[in-house]
Amino acid sequence: MTITDAEMRIMQALWDRNPLTAADITSAMRKETEWRAGTIKALLNRMLNKGVISARKDGRRYLYSPVVERKDYLSRASSKFLDQWFDGHLTPLVAHLSEARQLDDAELDELAKLIEELKDDD
Repeated sequence: MTITDAEMRIMQALWDRNPLTAADITSAMRKETEWRAGTIKALLNRMLNKGVISARKDGRRYLYSPVVERKDYLSRASSKFLDQWFDGHLTPLVAHLSEARQLDDAELDELAKLIEELKDDD
């Protein structure tokens, strides 16, 4: 399942707080987009068809909630990215990121700590 960039904005809102109405989502999106209610509703319908969100009728409105948890989606998306771009290997990704973006001492310390924790888990 693929979530587009536009759908991801709605997912972020739903992961942060749910359930939300289409009006709630439209209000939340006003801060970062110029999307109108019709655009939000079209995206919600597309996301319902994909099965990434659910809708529950509440009077004359619908309450939307994520079906996919943030950490589960992140895990699948990052694995797919790693497979597509780095043949599933983490080391070339870290090397690329460290070359493309200068890591400061705090980030290097965090990486070293993570590596030690991973070694201790074995």
